[in-house]
Amino acid sequence: MSLRLLLRRVRVSRVSLGLTGLFLISTIVVAQNAAERPLQNAEQSLVPHATQQTSHEQSKEPQSSEPKAEDQQPQQGQQDQETPRLANYDQAIFQKPIPSDQLAFLNRFAGGSANDLVRDKQFRKLMRNALPDCMFHYGHDMPLIDAIEIVLKGSSQPVQLRDGRYLLVSGHSGPYLLGRGFVWFDLKDGIALGGFYFHPTNGEPTPAVNIFSRQVKEEYLTLGQLPPAFAEDLSQWSTESSVPPVTTRYFITGENRKILLEHDEDYCNGAGTRSANGCEQMNADAADIDMNAAYYLEQTNHATNATAWMITGEDQVAWLRVRDNTCRIGFDPLRCHIRITRERVHVIIRRHPVVHIPVHTSRR
Repeated sequence: MSLRLLLRRVRVSRVSLGLTGLFLISTIVVAQNAAERPLQNAEQSLVPHATQQTSHEQSKEPQSSEPKAEDQQPQQGQQDQETPRLANYDQAIFQKPIPSDQLAFLNRFAGGSANDLVRDKQFRKLMRNALPDCMFHYGHDMPLIDAIEIVLKGSSQPVQLRDGRYLLVSGHSGPYLLGRGFVWFDLKDGIALGGFYFHPTNGEPTPAVNIFSRQVKEEYLTLGQLPPAFAEDLSQWSTESSVPPVTTRYFITGENRKILLEHDEDYCNGAGTRSANGCEQMNADAADIDMNAAYYLEQTNHATNATAWMITGEDQVAWLRVRDNTCRIGFDPLRCHIRITRERVHVIIRRHPVVHIPVHTSRR
């Protein structure tokens, strides 16, 4: 073989290797974009129609020299760092506000013990009107009002009144399963919410926080839709009560249905000294927790006192495999994991409930 022919073959091999490398890289990019594009479209579809304007309406808006918010879109690299869209507080979800004159008596208990307030007959009547009238499984089936009274009775925690408006009564006196809870009132807007945290042993994801209100009858909620003051007090209560920052969350509505209370927080905002990878992992954990909770609620038909072990069906196993394989080829696997899992959550909560296993709903 001549030297000239040998050199020519070497050049051809180098070109072939180069083309092969470019093909692989382009394949990965296309796969990543294909995985993220439907998620971006799905996120856009979640924007309420009320906030959208027609081109005719936009043409009537006065021109301004200030850049519009929609014009300040992040570049592609910044979009990859976005977290699930935060919802805005929606006061309209709270039906039949409690008249302020029915809440005025609570002011005199500020600074006193939770035990004193929970034994007050007027307060007990108020709770029965404000909290869902449903069965709750705290170790065994009982009315929800009984479960919250169990953790409040005997509590020496002081009743907190913030800004002369937001009242919180809490207790850590649950006799088992680390039960603890609270009731929260907005004395001005007439809103009442409660919360209960414990470690369920009935087969559902554990531990879990259950938020509840008879005034709310939604099919799906995020934390951001609730009053900002409530979210602040919930965060403070969680810290004081040793509740994990990322845990399963439900909402029990006035229609006696347990629905998902989705995490829409960005744990990388105000992360302080926490590493970027650490807070992004928290975002990923929150997405996984929401997915498992949504899947459990679907299987138990949103019962407030379901006793059943979650079954991971073949469809879910197949989906997990596709997600992991898709994100493995991406340039930001954790971000891919979060976005695809969030989309899966939205698919589960919007499809027709399917009861996969018998649900125990006995009453005392």
